[in-house]
Amino acid sequence: MFLRSLVVGPLQTNCYIVADPQTKEAIVIDPGDEPDRIIDTIREEELKVIYLLCTHSHFDHVGALPELKEASGAEVVLHPDELEIYEAARDMAAFWGYEIDPLPPPDLLVRDGDEIKVGSLRFQVLHTPGHSPGGICLFGNGIAFTGDTIFAGSVGRTDFHGGDIEKLKQSFLRILSLPPETEILPGHGPPTTVEREKSENLFATEF
Repeated sequence: MFLRSLVVGPLQTNCYIVADPQTKEAIVIDPGDEPDRIIDTIREEELKVIYLLCTHSHFDHVGALPELKEASGAEVVLHPDELEIYEAARDMAAFWGYEIDPLPPPDLLVRDGDEIKVGSLRFQVLHTPGHSPGGICLFGNGIAFTGDTIFAGSVGRTDFHGGDIEKLKQSFLRILSLPPETEILPGHGPPTTVEREKSENLFATEF
């Protein structure tokens, strides 16, 4: 599996490019900013992007979608419960002092248990609300792309519109129920593992 992580934008969002090295089919997860860097990587590796997947729709995770959509023609993917947040992303960006272009309409709405396929790679969609209503994780091939649900040693905040601490608790515990060797690739910060978070994450005992 080809996997590249790019830290983009002023909020240091992890954008992941995942591809089948044989077919060159790829997913771009959370293209939050710096579209030129993302597009350059795609072209350098000669990848065919099939999906632009948003683990959630806060502006720092979707800001590069317009350029990526235009360059690749890939389908924009998110959970239906995230549509309200997606439509308000530009306003949220402006509130924080940033500007993003109008976002393309989503092409594919996925729900818990759906499967995303690129080449021989298979990823299961896990609906993990709490940080936002339609937050999702992608799990497969020993990896969980967790967006802002869980970080190394911490969890996502719930004080934004649509946040819900009780739902976040359940989502956090669901991620910790994955196989202990699962590598967690979060929306911000360094990678970790399920096993490490069970023993080191403060919220593992608080929740």
